[in-house]
Order: sequence, then structure tokens, then C-alpha cells
Amino acid sequence: MTPNAPTLSPDAGTGFDTVLVVDFGAQYAQVIARRVRELHVYSEIVPASTPFEELLARRPAGIILSGGPASVYADDAPAIDPRVFDAGVPVLGICYGQQLMAQALGGEVARTGTSEFGRTELAIREPGALLDGLGARQTVWMSHNDAVRAAPPGFRVTAATDDSPAAAFEAPERGLFGVQFHPEVSHTPRGLDVLASFLARTGARPTWTSHSVIEASVERIREQVGDATVLCGLSGGVDSAVAAALVEKAVGSQLTCVLVDHGLLREGEVADVQQAFGAHSDVRLITVDARERFLALLEGVEDPEEKRKRIGGEFIRVFEEAARTHASDAGFLVQGTLYPDVIESGEGHAAATIKSHHNVGGLPEDMDFDLVEPLRWLFKDEVRRVGEELGLPPELVWRQPFPGPGLAVRIIGEVTGQRLDLLRRADAIVRAELRRAGLEGPPRPRPDGQADPEHVWQAFAVLPAIRSVGVQGDERTYGHPVIVRAVTSEDAMTADFARIDWDVLERIATRVINGVPGINRVAYDITSKPPGTIEWE
Repeated sequence: MTPNAPTLSPDAGTGFDTVLVVDFGAQYAQVIARRVRELHVYSEIVPASTPFEELLARRPAGIILSGGPASVYADDAPAIDPRVFDAGVPVLGICYGQQLMAQALGGEVARTGTSEFGRTELAIREPGALLDGLGARQTVWMSHNDAVRAAPPGFRVTAATDDSPAAAFEAPERGLFGVQFHPEVSHTPRGLDVLASFLARTGARPTWTSHSVIEASVERIREQVGDATVLCGLSGGVDSAVAAALVEKAVGSQLTCVLVDHGLLREGEVADVQQAFGAHSDVRLITVDARERFLALLEGVEDPEEKRKRIGGEFIRVFEEAARTHASDAGFLVQGTLYPDVIESGEGHAAATIKSHHNVGGLPEDMDFDLVEPLRWLFKDEVRRVGEELGLPPELVWRQPFPGPGLAVRIIGEVTGQRLDLLRRADAIVRAELRRAGLEGPPRPRPDGQADPEHVWQAFAVLPAIRSVGVQGDERTYGHPVIVRAVTSEDAMTADFARIDWDVLERIATRVINGVPGINRVAYDITSKPPGTIEWE
């Protein structure tokens, strides 16, 4: 049996109307998709190379052309088939997408002599269909060098800035709209209203809710699995817990969960998972001790991609053995694969592989299971809402994200038992101090409904493959440094480093250095994503 994960998106046969986001290389393409979903319409990202016929075959209710770093006049600039503008499907072009629309339909795109980056005042000349109700002036977020100098024939210019004479244009009778600014980012305060106006023009039904996602997922799982026995790899993270809960809702006692203790988990993780999951589920849970096995597998391995692939492959081997011992007729394996995992692994997209997620890029071809991936099309915030809807306890739903390869990708270089022990103890102190400071757990509600900027999405310690000189007790030390990584985010596609109070960081450093022999220095990572990823490997 070979891997057989569903490749169709949730709109296929489940009643969800779909808006496609065509990705022209913008860092915010994922944000556009998320914002559309916040408005309860399912959205999916497709690469700019997607053929016109394939776009239409997806029967989209609407199409959004994302921004991008290129100039429409560059020789290798990504393009769009101009037939998309006459296909009868409403189209919204954002930034580069607007410029492509203008160029294809006879407008003029040129360098205005002044680039616009950051917050900009937008003057709305006439609201038209897209900007109706916004008022005469709005603050918007710009990020471009080129700009539309003249709208295509038949289009009305509805807004401008000092340096963008056609910052918004439209031909609503054709269902075509373009904006130079980015309505998807939080820096454009009324951006969601702009997207909502476009979605209203598409006629897409706002049926993408946690309840409807659960119903559709349960239906697909039952159709895929039938009466077969199903194994689920329970890692302790929210993704695998929610995936397991969805499958349990669909097939009940046909599910057996397997928790692999590969020795790469955080301090106390195995006991925590056993207690939390066991207290809120009747599913059979088996724990497999594979610590020595994985440590031997990683001996001498320094390359992060090789680590991920070895761990992913060995996970499958462990599951196969668990199946033969505890569920010999199991034909399906549940995984908590998320949409960002698929995007970052480059699967199904004309995009670079950022890193192979073990559950996407590290699976062996000769598996004995077909895959069940009920979260494959969800972002992390959607997974948490589904978990809450399913009644999972907060301690499971709001657990911080934890990578499948575990601490192996938080140790730079070779993974050894001694280095794992150092990192595990330091990481426990980091998380304990953040909990003490009230920075872990569910985000605090805000009156404006926006995300709490101080909420820590993910925090952990990293152990690099270097040593540094220090002094403790008037003696020279030559120990390992630890890097603390803490970020704020909504979906892990973009992230900013958390502005943690200096006193909290000081307590972390003091406790780690005093409490973990072998560590003599603590640093704090202030890199955002992009350009860095959240995990170091």
C-alpha cells in the first residue's frame, strides 16, 4: 500500500464555495487566504503557473491576484492568462495583481518616481462598489515601486494617493477590481471591509465555519476509512490531538492512538499527554518507548533536512510495528498535517521548499498505510477553533506548536543524549518563566477583536553547536550557549519576535545558567519571519 492522502481541497463535493488566491511570490499570499477564511469563505492558494483551464476547473466563486516583488515589465515577471478577466469570475488584483490586470486590459503601469512603502493616506474619490462605506480618507499599507498610472479603458478610478494616481479602480459590471494597497494586512484598518465587499460581489456563501469544517471532515473520513482500523500518531501537539478527535468523532472505536516516545520530546511531555488525552477521550492510547532507537538513528547526522527525513521515516516504521502488535488490521494512519506544512514543503505549489516537514517531505514511499489528514487544508488558528468546537480541554487546544522532529531540530548539529538533556532542562525553564509571566496560554481578548500583540505564539530554547568562554565562581568555564526564541503570530506563516520584558528574560538567563550545568550563556533571538523561520532548523 502506498501513501494515498486526499489531494482535493474541501470544496470538492462538500458544499464549500472557494476563492482562489493566485500567488505571485508575495509574502502575504497566505495572509490573504486567511483573511478570506476569517470572513467564512473557503480560500486556497494556487501558484501563478496554474494553467487557465485548471483555474476554471476548480469552479472558483472568485479569484484574488496577490502582490509580488517583480515588475510587470521584467523579462521573467510572472504573468496571468488574460482570459481570466473575461471568464465571468470576479477578480480582485492586489498590488502586483492590480498592475497585471491594468497591463493586460490596456492600462498603463510605470514607475512614478517615488516608491510607496508603509502607511499611506488614501483619498477615495468615489466609493464605487468596492470601497463603499469607507469614508473620504483611509490609512492603507503600501509596498511597491511600480504603480498604475492610468486605469484600463472602461474602468473607473475610485481612489488615489499622492504617488499612485489609480490606487483603486474597478469595472463592477465585469466583476473586475484592483487596489494598489494591501487590504489583507492589519496595517490597513478597514482592509477586511474591502475584502468583504469583494466577496459579496462573488456570491460566495459564508459557510466556512468550525462547525461546517467538522461536519465535512467527518463525512470525508468515514468515506475514506469505511470499517477499517485506524492508527493515529499522537505527538502531544494541538494538531495531532485535534486530528485524533476528528477521527474519533467519525469512526469511534476503530481508532487507536500511538504516542511514540522518541526521546526528542520536551520535559514531562509523555506523562502530560497521557494524562490530558486520557482524561478527555475513550480512545485506546498506546505508548511506545523508542528513545534508544531514534538516538542511534541520528548519530553523526548534522544536516537538518536529513534529520527530518530520518525521523519521519522511522516514525512510520514504529507505527508499522505498533500496528502489527496492537492493531494488525490497521490500514490507515492519521497525521496532523496543516496547510502551512504543505506550503512550506513546496508540495503542490510552484514554490521553493523552505523545509521538509516530516509529515509531508519525510515520509517513505513504501508505507503500509494510507494517510488520513483531516487538517491538511487548515491554518493553525482554524485548528484551535475546531478543537474548541470539539470540546477539547484548553491545555490541549492551546499547547504551543511543537515540531514533529521535536528537539532534534532545536539542536544545531548532531543530536546526542547529553545535548538533549541540556536543551530539555533549559527549555523547561524558559516555558516555566513565560507561564509565570502570563505569556503562555490562550490570548487575552481585546475590545477591538484583534490579536493580542503580546501573546506568545511559540517559545523555546535552541542549543547551537558551539561553545563559549564564561566565568562562574571565579573560574573559567567553556560551556554551551542557549538561544531563547519567542514569537508572536496568528498562523505561523509570518511572525515577529516577542517583546518580552527584560526582567523576564533576566530571570530566564539566571535560572538557566545557575540550574543547568554546562550552559554558561543565554541569548535572545530578535529575528522575524521572514527572513528567518520560527524554528532554527
